[in-house]
Amino acid sequence: MQISKPKSADVPEIKTIIDPFAQRGIMLPRSLHALYTCLRDFWVVRDAEQICGCCALTVSWESFGEIRTLAVRETSQGLGLGRELVERCLEEAKELGLNTVFTLTYIPDFFAQFGFKAVDKSTLPNKIWSDCIHCQYFPDCREVAMVYEL
Repeated sequence: MQISKPKSADVPEIKTIIDPFAQRGIMLPRSLHALYTCLRDFWVVRDAEQICGCCALTVSWESFGEIRTLAVRETSQGLGLGRELVERCLEEAKELGLNTVFTLTYIPDFFAQFGFKAVDKSTLPNKIWSDCIHCQYFPDCREVAMVYEL
């Protein structure tokens, strides 16, 4: 398995990884347009044949980053790929000089393994609400806000 930055041609495959989770309501859907415009935020993990998972680190504000769109193909789960993707995003956050990384997640136990702590959503930068306002679940968000201090 290899973690790398995706190519533009990888976007449709990334979408096929995300879509099943979005259809079940455990991840927000992402359009092809949204994926192309934030392609540089992503990391992917590949085996010899396909992309097995993806995760993005988005810079939200001066010292804040967000880990988002973490998805691993169901056939590749249980191999530690999600953990590797999150670790790579945290490394990149350090390289970028960020102090805090947050996530909004339906699986807080997974992120707690890294040292993320649950926080009230109101403590997060206002910038995130520009995304939230377009969410189908707004204002009744079921995600847990979590923060990791670098």
